[in-house]
Amino acid sequence: MTGPLLRVRDLTATVTTRREVIQAVRGISFDINADEAVGFVGESGCGKSVTAKTLMRLAPEGASIGLGGSVAFWGQELLGLGEDEMRDLRGRRIAMVFQDPMTSLNPVMSIGAQMSDMLRRHLGLSVRDARARSVELLNLVGIPDPARRIDDFPHQFSGGQRQRVLIAIAISCEPDLLIADEPTTALDVTVQAQILRLLLRLREERGMALMLITHDFGVVAGMVDRVNVMYRGEIVEAGPVDDVFARPQHVYTRALLDAVPRLQGAGAVR
Repeated sequence: MTGPLLRVRDLTATVTTRREVIQAVRGISFDINADEAVGFVGESGCGKSVTAKTLMRLAPEGASIGLGGSVAFWGQELLGLGEDEMRDLRGRRIAMVFQDPMTSLNPVMSIGAQMSDMLRRHLGLSVRDARARSVELLNLVGIPDPARRIDDFPHQFSGGQRQRVLIAIAISCEPDLLIADEPTTALDVTVQAQILRLLLRLREERGMALMLITHDFGVVAGMVDRVNVMYRGEIVEAGPVDDVFARPQHVYTRALLDAVPRLQGAGAVR
């Protein structure tokens, strides 16, 4: 196929809750090419997560969402697809790792059951083959003793392990695009680094495109090829990540970069 993997033009998203109507995304445009990693950076409430959920045609919890513009995936317009068609696409061609691993996993289903459901639905695997594949995936993302842990429930895993399980589920059907929405928010810095290294390795090994959403410019350093800076529902700056780091043009981008902690003393980055 030719052209970008994902092509978004003039995307708008209006979120309606019982209390208010919010113009969460205001006419943004961007591309993601196959095998490319693209970052979306901005403070909480700037529209990053709504943008990601829009690509999956998911509404924020307790709200409805009105969409405008165009979202084309390998040339196929997603905003006009029916729910059954989108359900077939989600997880199989586009997958997402959500922010909170505890609320994203079903607490009353074993990890193995949740992984097998995805594999059986999208790949048509038998119960036995889905279980075997689930063990392989848990091993791939670094879960110790996966053949035993597969029957455990989410509360029996640490926060970092739950995030690894979510990544295993997301990559289980080998999607073309993996969306990682603040995948390290609730984790300590050591586990954050482990999860980011895991995402990098999986992207390189599997040739997936990666859309990485974060509020932290430090996270995207070394993780992405290009970065989009979002502010109040708009992309205010975009470009190769090294260029944006070295020569930020927008005042908001400069403010975000100024917020990144720097070592002091000889040889410090200034």
